[in-house]
Amino acid sequence: MKIALLGTGFGQAHAAVYAARGDVEVVMFGRDPEKTAQTAARFGFASSTNADAAFEDPSFDLVDICLPIPLHTEYVLRTLDAGKHALVELPLADDIEDAERVADAAARSGKQVFVNMYGRFIPATRALLDAVREGTYGRLEQLTLWNKTAPLWPGASLGLKVLPLEAMHSDMDLITHTLGQPRDVTVTTVARDADSGAVEATFDYEGASARSSVSSLMPMPWGARGGYTATFEHAVLDARSTMGFDGKPSGTVTAYTADGPRELDLPPADQYTAMIDHVLAVLRGETENQIGPDSVLDALRLTFDVDQRVNSPR
Repeated sequence: MKIALLGTGFGQAHAAVYAARGDVEVVMFGRDPEKTAQTAARFGFASSTNADAAFEDPSFDLVDICLPIPLHTEYVLRTLDAGKHALVELPLADDIEDAERVADAAARSGKQVFVNMYGRFIPATRALLDAVREGTYGRLEQLTLWNKTAPLWPGASLGLKVLPLEAMHSDMDLITHTLGQPRDVTVTTVARDADSGAVEATFDYEGASARSSVSSLMPMPWGARGGYTATFEHAVLDARSTMGFDGKPSGTVTAYTADGPRELDLPPADQYTAMIDHVLAVLRGETENQIGPDSVLDALRLTFDVDQRVNSPR
């Protein structure tokens, strides 16, 4: 399979996965010739600054879009128009109307569109989703999600303007998949400066509640840490993780029941590899697409609601 990888920034996270495979051919596309060539060479890929070739060259099967959020809709639609499959970084779009346009276009196209909802492939997340789906511990009554990070990525802003879309979207995905859309949302914020801050969002349901807490106020020695506490009728699942530059969290999930605490046996977390494994398996016809654009719309609606409350306070 031949893949056009658009973007030399976050595209490197995808490139590292592709480079470990023997069944794909990748060309990395970027704007700066020297930077693009050097980055592609580190992964053993060819490079190009002619983005049109990603859509016009019939040899490409999949266009992997790792570009700034405002470009996502345009490039996914262009990929579909070219008769190719698309993988796009999250969030799918920067407003719900564009996201719905992409979902409609994908449904009509006969091609696959994948949104990198990598959080769904984290083993700790899957343990929670499985418990809710199977009713393992009864009804979910309270869900608290948290993610606190130091400024680990030089030059990247983690201020209030970007935290909802870039740091809370995966939480909204988990909340909507387990509890649905809330009947009320409350948001509080802290801004240290334009590039660091914190958001606390609470969500009210009939007989349940959820909370998402994100912060970029931590000192460098803290690194990045996160987790959740899910309170069910008959148990509590408590997850704790740390994450480095490779995006692979390490941590534990402990189930607290009447029989006492028990650490769940989970596979190692490597969600980017798992996500790309899923994409390629779908394209080989081995499974159904679990991260299509229609599957992210509820989470996007809630994410945009939080973003509006953070950045356009009433």
